[in-house]
Amino acid sequence: QVNFVVCQLFALLAAIWFRTYLHSSKTSPFIRHVVATLLGLYLALFCFGWYALHFVIQSGISYYIMIIIGVENMHKYCFVFALGYLTVCQITRVYIFDYGQYSADFSGPMMIITQKITSLAFEIHDGMFRKNEDLTPSQRCLAVRRMPSLLEYLSYNCNFMGILAGPLCSYKDYITFIEGRSYQLQQSEANGKEDTKYEQTDPSPNIAVAQKLLICGLSLLFHMTITKTLPVEYNIDDDFRATASWPVRFFYLYVSLMAARPKYYFAWTLADAINNAAGFGFRGYDKNGVTRWDLISNLRIQQIEFSTSFKMFLDNWNIQTALWLKRVCYERATFSPTIQTFILSAIWHGVYPGYYLTFLTGVLMTLAARAIRNNIRHYFVESPAVKLCYDIITWMATQVAISYTVVPFVLLSVKPSFTFYSSCYFCLHIASILVLLVFPLKRTQKESKKHESIQPVWSKKLEEENILQKNSYSTTNNSFSQKEEITCRYQALKQ
Repeated sequence: QVNFVVCQLFALLAAIWFRTYLHSSKTSPFIRHVVATLLGLYLALFCFGWYALHFVIQSGISYYIMIIIGVENMHKYCFVFALGYLTVCQITRVYIFDYGQYSADFSGPMMIITQKITSLAFEIHDGMFRKNEDLTPSQRCLAVRRMPSLLEYLSYNCNFMGILAGPLCSYKDYITFIEGRSYQLQQSEANGKEDTKYEQTDPSPNIAVAQKLLICGLSLLFHMTITKTLPVEYNIDDDFRATASWPVRFFYLYVSLMAARPKYYFAWTLADAINNAAGFGFRGYDKNGVTRWDLISNLRIQQIEFSTSFKMFLDNWNIQTALWLKRVCYERATFSPTIQTFILSAIWHGVYPGYYLTFLTGVLMTLAARAIRNNIRHYFVESPAVKLCYDIITWMATQVAISYTVVPFVLLSVKPSFTFYSSCYFCLHIASILVLLVFPLKRTQKESKKHESIQPVWSKKLEEENILQKNSYSTTNNSFSQKEEITCRYQALKQ
């Protein structure tokens, strides 16, 4: 873990140097690709030793599969191989070397590389095999129209900005950044035409980086001072379960899981800051002309801590992984997309039984929360006072449900996980099943339109930001018309 933090701080300094001395206006894309790849492999070697060879092996074999299989079926083969290779590495790491230990092991970066390999394979399949009219708007914007070179592929998978902690980014956005076209394209998209006000100067990420480093510092301080005083394992302590009342137990469940989150805030926000420091992550200007550096951000802390629904929490936690699951699984599933997506998420996370208990519980919670929201929410939004009470209640319920769901994710093993759930008499599992038996999952089109019309302003704004993030992508190659790409993203902005 010390190696990980040291390497990320070095990557931050390297990112500043990369943006200053290897700027796209001074250096060719070839040099930027080479330097980004070599620095990434050096950091991996320093942090994980020769286990870093797995990154090259996984990427190399996946590229070979893409070349020999062809665009029609390569997405399937790459998906099976990359996920299978990751799973084998996780099995050996967990059950042979390091069961039950939290450590910065090599399978963490492999999880990000697996996302990149699979998402790019689907994007190439969409761009080079499927018909344009068969693609969804987001798939059309992400589609890659030419096969990347080996250097571009390795640079995308193993660059120093994201090799240790990600986050996942689209291949097109990464290539556009390396080639120095991200700012100009973003500016033309945001205005629908070229704006001479910003033509000659690149936006500075310094303020965004400073803000994110401040968040990192506060998260690390919280983790080192508070988290250890509120261990999740205390939820299954025999004396605590025997003596504490139900309100006390649920309150401690909430605060202990809330205290476990800052380490993720630290790691993901630092990774975002590193990319921004290199000049990557710019997403245009807001209506006030302020730069936005959240193109590949992985979380929104305020929305996480004040979530009033299970979906809202998931939409703002590990954002890029959620988008990956949506693009490679949910949108393409032929049956039970929610269940398939949760199963894929469990497999991707690892082989601890606790992961599967968490994600199977998550399926129940998600479906039950959706049913409740669809069937009763519209009764509580007419009056501001009633709506406030409803939001407070749903916030409390969401935080408890999330905490209840993720306990096995933290405890990892079957026995302590079942000890916790049995001590709670599986109450939320039973409640979710009863909700699904009582309330229908689908509502009529009329109810759906009514729900949209009474949706609060802050929620609409958040959804618009999500739409913008999911659909604001850059062009990557000369064979695909830049005009078509700008039109695609401009339409998303108008939405």
